[in-house]
This record gives sequence, C-alpha cells and structure tokens, in this order.
Amino acid sequence: MPGKKPQVGNGEQFGKISCTAEIQAAFILSSFVTFFSGLAILFIFRLIWKLIKRRHKRKEKEILNLISSRTSLLKRLYFYGVFRDRIEMLLSAQTFVGQVFVILVFVLSIGSLIIYFINSTDPVGSCSSYDDITIPIDLIFNAFFSFYFGLRFLAADDKIKFWVEMNSIVDIFTIPPTFISYYLKSNWLGLRFLRALRLLELPQILQILQAIKTSNSVKLSKLLAIILSTWFTAAGFIHLVENSGDPWLKDRNSQNISYFESIYLVVATTSTVGFGDVVAKTCLGRAFIMFFTLGSLIIFANYVPEMVELFANKKKYTRSYQVVKGKKFIVVCGNITVDSVTAFLRNFLRHKAGEINTEIVFLGETPPSLELETIFKCYLAYTTFVSGSALKWEDLSRAAVEFAEACLIIANPMCSDSHSEDTANIMRVLSIKNYYPKTRVIIQILHSHNKVFLPKIPSWDWSAGDNIICFAELKLGFIAQGCSVPGLCTLLTSLFIEQNKKVTPKLPWQKYFLSGLKNKILTQRLSDDFAGMSFPEVSRLCFVKMNLMLIAIEYKSMFRSDYCGLILNPPAQIKLPKNTLGFFIAESLKEVKRALFYCAFCHRDVYTPEMIAKCNCKSKSRQHLTGSGMVVMKRSMKDYSSVQSQDSFSRGEESRLSLTSNTRPFHCDSKVDDADHLDSSGMYHWCKSTPLDKVILKRSSKYEFRNHIVACVFGDAHSTLMGLRNFVIPLRASNYTQQELKDIVFIGSLDYLEREWRFIRNFPQIYILPGSALYTGDLHIVNIEDCSMCTILAPSPKPCSSPTLVDTEVIMATLNIGSLRVISTPLESSNTEGISPEYNEFNGRKFRRVPILTELKNPSNIHFIEQLGGLEGTLTGTSLHLSTSFATGAVFSGSFLDSLLATAFYNYHVLELLHMLVTGGISFQLEQHLDKEKFSGLPESTTFLSGRMRCKMGLLSLDQTILSDIQPRRTFGQLFCGSLDNFGILCIGLYRMIDDEENNPEHRRGVYWFVITRPSIQFKLMPSDLVFCAIPFNVNCYKKDGDVSKTRPPCEILNIAPLTSESHLDVDHSTTTDLMEEKSLHMFYSQVYPLESSTSQLSESHQTVLDNKQPGENVKGNENENVQEEGAVLTPT
Repeated sequence: MPGKKPQVGNGEQFGKISCTAEIQAAFILSSFVTFFSGLAILFIFRLIWKLIKRRHKRKEKEILNLISSRTSLLKRLYFYGVFRDRIEMLLSAQTFVGQVFVILVFVLSIGSLIIYFINSTDPVGSCSSYDDITIPIDLIFNAFFSFYFGLRFLAADDKIKFWVEMNSIVDIFTIPPTFISYYLKSNWLGLRFLRALRLLELPQILQILQAIKTSNSVKLSKLLAIILSTWFTAAGFIHLVENSGDPWLKDRNSQNISYFESIYLVVATTSTVGFGDVVAKTCLGRAFIMFFTLGSLIIFANYVPEMVELFANKKKYTRSYQVVKGKKFIVVCGNITVDSVTAFLRNFLRHKAGEINTEIVFLGETPPSLELETIFKCYLAYTTFVSGSALKWEDLSRAAVEFAEACLIIANPMCSDSHSEDTANIMRVLSIKNYYPKTRVIIQILHSHNKVFLPKIPSWDWSAGDNIICFAELKLGFIAQGCSVPGLCTLLTSLFIEQNKKVTPKLPWQKYFLSGLKNKILTQRLSDDFAGMSFPEVSRLCFVKMNLMLIAIEYKSMFRSDYCGLILNPPAQIKLPKNTLGFFIAESLKEVKRALFYCAFCHRDVYTPEMIAKCNCKSKSRQHLTGSGMVVMKRSMKDYSSVQSQDSFSRGEESRLSLTSNTRPFHCDSKVDDADHLDSSGMYHWCKSTPLDKVILKRSSKYEFRNHIVACVFGDAHSTLMGLRNFVIPLRASNYTQQELKDIVFIGSLDYLEREWRFIRNFPQIYILPGSALYTGDLHIVNIEDCSMCTILAPSPKPCSSPTLVDTEVIMATLNIGSLRVISTPLESSNTEGISPEYNEFNGRKFRRVPILTELKNPSNIHFIEQLGGLEGTLTGTSLHLSTSFATGAVFSGSFLDSLLATAFYNYHVLELLHMLVTGGISFQLEQHLDKEKFSGLPESTTFLSGRMRCKMGLLSLDQTILSDIQPRRTFGQLFCGSLDNFGILCIGLYRMIDDEENNPEHRRGVYWFVITRPSIQFKLMPSDLVFCAIPFNVNCYKKDGDVSKTRPPCEILNIAPLTSESHLDVDHSTTTDLMEEKSLHMFYSQVYPLESSTSQLSESHQTVLDNKQPGENVKGNENENVQEEGAVLTPT
C-alpha cells in the first residue's frame, strides 16, 4: 500500500516505502518518452529547416547583404561562435579547466554508481524516501549531469547524431527519473545501473592524470573498462527484471536475487561455465541471457586472450638477455615479422648446419604474434626474443648489444614508403653506434642514395666488418648484367641461392641446370705452395687436379699496406703471395679445403681430387720460387694428360702445347683511346650533363636503333624512385670500349623519368620515350624488334590488398612484348648457325622472339610468366629459381637478397665479390682509398688508366671468336685450360640450346638457351654452345682475318662487339717495375662520385662533336678518331 513503510532488517523503519506498478512505470516511461520525443523533435526541426531552405533559397550576395545590414544578428552569430568554441575547448580537455571539468564528471558518475550499489541492497519493489541521505546527493549529481548534457548538446554539430550517442543515452535514461523522484518525493532503482557505462572513459581519465604512459597499460585499462562496464550493466538489468518479474504475469515469476548474485550470474555466463546455482527465471531475463551469451563469447574470444597475453608475456619478453661466457650471439632488429624471421633463420642456419654455436637474439618493437611465437619455439635452441627498440639505450642494454658478435638490421623491401624504412634503419645504426661504437653492424638498405649517410658515422668501420647491403643497387646491377650478357643474371644468382627442395629432372637439359645450382661462391686461403705462381697457373691447377674453379683473389698491395681489394681473373704478371685468399666456384666447403691442403711434393702424382688432404710433409720451409711452381704445373698437367682416354688432352703435339703453361703475358695500354670519355676515377664512361629535352624521343617517328637495350619503367610523379642510376652504371663501365656500349632506351612516364634523369644525365647514349610498355605502338617506335634485350623493371611497392597484384603491370607488359613476332628476312634466316636469334616458325614463315628479362617483386608470381614460355616438360613446382624461365635467363627476383645478410656475417668477402661483379666495381672501401690517394701525390693518370684494366663479363661463341683457335676443345676442361693459357680468358659457364636440331627441326618451338654453371672438366661441348667468360680488357675476342660483320647475326646475343682494324686498341707491352705495377693494379675498382671529366687527352674538335651530337646522328671524326657506335643510328623515318 502506498505510504506504508516496510520493515528493513531488524524491523526499524528506514525511510523505505513500497512502489506500485504505476510509480515504476512513471520512472521508466519518463526516460523513454524523453528519448523518443526529443529524437522526433530533432527530426522535425531538421525537416522544417530543409523545407525553408528550399522555399526561400536566395543568392549568396543577397544573404550576405541581409546579414550585414543587421549588426545585431552579426553580433549574435559572433558570440554564438565564440561560445561554441569555448564549450568545445572545455569538453575536449585541452585546457586545465577542461581537464578538471571532465575528471569531475567522471568522478560524479562513479559516485552515482556507488549510490546505486548501496540502494540495490533494498528490495526492488520498494522506493527510497527523501529521508535517505543518498537521494538528495544523487539529485545534485544528476543536476550537474543535466548541465553537462546541455553543454554537449550546444557544442554538437549534428544534434541527431549526438542524441543517439552512448553517453547521451546514459544521461537520457538516468537524469529524467531523478526529477520524477523529486516530484514524487521518492526514488526507485529503475535504470540507474546504466551509469556503469561511464566506466568506458576510464582510460581517458587515467591518461589525463598521467597515471598510464605505456601502450600496454593503455591497452590494459581499455580492456578492464570494457569488461567491468559490461558486467555491471548486464547485472543491473538481470537484477531489475528478476526481482520485478514479467509484467504480463504480474510479478508471479519474480525471484529475490541480490545485485551481487546478478554479477555472479553474468560472470559465469561470460566465462561459458554456468554452474546452475543462480539462474534466470523470468522470460525477459532468459531472453537477455541468450543474447548476452553470444555477446560474451565474442568478448571472451577477443579480449580475454589479449589480457592473458599482456599479463603472461610482459615479463617474458621484457627480461634482459643473459650472456653466457664463451657462447656467441648476434642481435637482429628492424623488420621482425613472420616472413622476415623465417627467411633469415633458413639462410643463417644453413651456413652452419648442425652447429649451435651462435645464438640469435631478436629485438622486436612489438610482442610477437602467435605465428611468430611458434617459429621461436621451433628454433628454441637458436633464438631468443627481447621486446624493445634499437632506438632506446635501455633496450639495447637488455639485449646485451655490447657483447654481441654483430648487430643485423633487416629491412622490409615490400613496404610502401621505402624512404621512411631506410631512414628508420639508419637511425637504428646511429643509436647502436652511439651506445657501443665497436659493435659490428650489417644493415639492409633499400635505396643507394640513402647509404651515403652510414660511412659518415664516426664509429663506422669497414675493416671491422661493418657492411651495407643495398637492395636497389644489387637488384638493378643483376638486371643490368642480364641485359649486357644474356643469361649472366641467372648464372650469378644461382651462385647465391640455396635449394633445399629436391627436384627430379625430366629432360637432359634440366639435369645440367640443376647440377649447376649446387655450386656456390666460397672462399679459402691458398696453400703456400702456390706462392710465386701466377693466377692462370693456379686456376688451371685447381680446376684440373682439385675440381675447383678459382675465379678471383684478394690482392694486398705492397705499395699501400692499408689497401686490400679483389681482382677477378688477374693477369699473369701478378704473382700470388703466401696466405692469399681465393674465391672459388664449388659445391661445398669440404671441396675448397683442397686448395689449402695442396702440397706440391706430396700431391704431385695425385689425380683424384678426393685424395688431396692435409699431409704431414716436413719440408714446408722450402722456398716457393716462380720457376719451381711452373715446373710442378707443367709436370702435373703432363701427367694428367697421360691418363686420359680417347677424349684426353694428349692428342698430338699441338694439344700438349696448348695445355702447358704458355700463359699469355698481360698487356697494359700505354694510351687511352681518344674516343672514350671517362669520369675522374676512370671507372665509367662519362659525358657532360645532357638536357632532358635532348634525349626525349618523339612518338611520331620510328628510330632505327640496333642492338640496344630497352628498359620498361612503371611509375608516376608520386612514385618512389627505384634508382635507375644503379641500372645504368654497370652498362657504362669503363672496361667496355666506346664501341661496345649499347644504347639504353627507357620507356615510361615522363613525370617519373624526369625525376630520375638528374642522376643519370652524365652517362652517354641514354634516351627516353614518354609512353608505356603496355602500348605496342611505343615499342615499335624504339625498334624493339632489333634490341639485344628488353627488361621490364618492377615498380616500387604500393599498398595492395593482395601480394599477387604487386606484379600486375610487369606481367601484362611481359605478355604484351612476348606476343610480338618479328618476321625474319632471308638474310637473317641464313645466319642462324652458331649464335642464332630465337627463331620460330608460324604459318610457314620464320620469326624470332624479342628477348625479355622480367623482374618480379613476388617470386610466387612466376607461374604467370611460365605460361608465356611455351616449353614442354617444364620444371615442376612454383619456386622461381626452379622454373624454366629462370633457367633460360628470362626472369629475375630480388627475393634471394635476404640471404646476403647471413652471407655478410659469415664471410663478407663473398658479398664484396658479388658487389664487384654486378655493379661494375663500386665499393665504399675503395672510394675512401681513392680519397686518400688524392693527397698522396700519385698522378691522376694512374687512376684514369688503371680503372679500365679490369675484366669484363662476356658471352663468346665457340666458332666465331678467338675460342675457335683452341684445339682440341671437345670438353669444357680443354676449353678452360686453352682459353686461360692462350688468351687469359676465364671460362665459368655455358649457355646452351635447350632443343637441338634433331629434336627440334627448323626451330618449330623456338630456340631457348639455358645456363650451366661451372661444368665439369669432362663435360662435352656442342658447336652451338656459348661460353660465359671473364675477359681481360685488352683482349680482342674477334678474329682479325675476314669480315666479321658478315658473320654477325642481325640481333646480336653477344656482349662483345667486333672491333675493326682501325678501332682495335694497339697493345704496346713494355717492361715495368714492380712498384709501378703495384700502382696501376691496386686501383682496379673505385667509386664514381662525383662525376667529373678527367679526359684531358680529348681534342677540342672531338669534344665539340660529342657535345653537338643529337639523337639520330653518327659521330665521325678523322681517320684516327673513327668511332662507329653500335645501335646509335637514330634516323627518324
């Protein structure tokens, strides 16, 4: 009965009265009526405002005149705008007063929630009178909430959106019942439990109070606020409906349940346990539990594991790494992801299979994911993860960087912002070097122009093992070598990849290719018995007796004790000192050990490579003279020849002479060809800065290029620069003569190429066609039919949903160019013997394919390229390096460059050799050495001349070059020894036709070539084989007799162009002292920065001709300066 006060506890009256159904309905309906009526009013006002604007639409000038004529209206608008700005500033907590205001609102909300908890101890059917002190306090709180609600309403731009916000709904359903209670002089629990949703603002309040600062603490506070607010709100609803019962049953199914029991029921439901001791009995309660169970599953699945991870892994990954005395370890930081860690571990651990002597400490800025944790558990014996940043000294201290063997920094080559990636990694290096300057750092850099900052760090030390792996420099260098020498890109790549997958070859050519993939670049100190011998002698002995291919040595200058460089196929006048480091192409470290164990006395009569092992010879103190070494060499070669069968070397006196040590002496050029204009270091062909408009080709004309290189580039004005300078530099190396340079034509967006041009404008014979490789017309303009190679460069990565789509433009361009059929003329068809273009037959007419080298960002996209090859019996699997396209030199991917990080750690000499091979001799170490030489008093001509005297890679035919003079040459061993002895040419591999004439008459499937790396000594040669060679600069590879031009195919596959008798470099050999020999040889490789002219030998007349040369013209001087540039005939038609 109304007015009757129920007994509470011990029977004392405590200001409690019973609430009838009408009173309870008044409290609930006040909230719903306020919400829906306010929402309706707002909709009506918005509709009326839109109608008024439509009916009374005025011009802008009239409205401005109307407003300006009423100053009172202007003042009102001004003050309203200022008022709104102040309110927004206050509500956003950007000022001290605003912060206090926001904190006060949160505290009062918590106070109102506590009052609800106190009042919930009373029966739901009772109402609290104003004798209870908590009721007036709650009324004051709600009055303040009303004021806060009004301020937020005035500051809101969209009133309807504000009305349906969660905080607004909380205020609408809790404030009106308070004013109803003031009118009725009694208060009921009702929907006051919704105040618990204010707990969601807990993280913001803690951040304002600066109680939490770390990301983990912020995340933890958010999770705690979500869970508590959800539990308290759900428990309040269960408490209300279970104590009130279903309205349509008039409270007949109600049960007396406390608020604590309601929380217990909600927590049990959230955890999906459900003990059954406390259950919902009303229909409303059970319906709510059904939906809440589904929601709790989502909450439990999303937030609880995250909380467990925060609590469990916080201490696990924030501990310091415990250094164990005698145990080596490295620190790896940067891009720590599942893919990068998997690739790094695979490459790092294969170098020392089965040996756990170097532990890997990963320093990651974020805790590892579940997948990454699984990887760490699989490699638990090798790896440790420490959460932290390389930019913070405290984290570097926890990772014990000062005790590490090295610190390796991994870059993300697939990132969309490569400049930011490089900048972040450079800052990591700076932080590590500042923390401990003696730390050895090996870093991956994406762009070459960013690596110039690293040597400027005061503690950077190349001699201590600090190294840089530049992706753009190496990647574009590989592609440039593939354009210069077809198939060379595949040959070099195969020396640095590791294949763990076993593949069964189906065809003979696959067997040869897969056998070549087993070879790697390995280093080994040479036996002291090689001291005093020349490189050709040692290389031949290693190949014949030990089955090892020695290709380069480390040369320590006696003239400069601080200089040490690598020389590929050095000349015969260089004598090997003791303890020389050799670079071999071999299959295993066990094999190259033979070069260390070789003894001229004990192994003189040993002809089985496996029997060359460490001996107990006591005569190691004997002198190693050049003569004695040559006698041993002759004797061993003669003995080797005597044990051969019908394919042996001893086939007559001529063959015996060709395989003895009649090594051709090295000839130094006494003068430089006046036609060659080089930079100040003598390393690259140079020209004056060319304006961009002078090299832009017109799309309205067709240019008659021949034997040129077409580079298809994709990018726009906003794309990240890929660094085309790194592509051009190897193609403009000074060890190629002016006649051997090929024109380079870039096809792409002019906006993009204009940004790249300032880096390549000092290199000659470069042209630009604004267009696209996707348009066939642009390809015909640059005469792509007669190009020596067309390369398609992958653009810089863009944010993409699928990794497959990163190569979309490249694949489509390959499809477009690969579909071109170049009809061959009768003259071309008659010259298909020997080095033939790739001819096919279609509808009774012969045509040839355009040679293509495609770069893929994602190696798994190789199956798109494989479909374009048209070969039967291709290699199975989707691995790029096991594909037919890779075997034929038609595709390249820089994904294997990740393995160079481990290579640089174990043996940085291998990385240095790779750098020299693919970039044309660029080296930061040698650049610093050149800087020192500028102040040492050496004449500049020494640098200018010696920069050219390095070997160049080429592809020679067995019939149309000087290799035809080698007899017999039935096996690769005979060719190897003969070319090395007679010409100083080092053969390292073969380029062979996949289909011979018997199986492929008239080339119906086309002519395809595949790479064979380091064939065995008894490998049978075929007349059509092409040979990968390291050719000395002074060697003319074409015969002087006869007209060579008649035998050259129309689309030349060779890198070496024929030299006429007029342009042939005259070799003037003269005896020089060892001191001057040292001066010229220790300057083999250097840097190109800055590009400056050093060709003082050029005459003014010839310089004028170079400056005035236009596209489409041939440069012709007098009889002594006749320069015929291949592929430079650009007459518009």
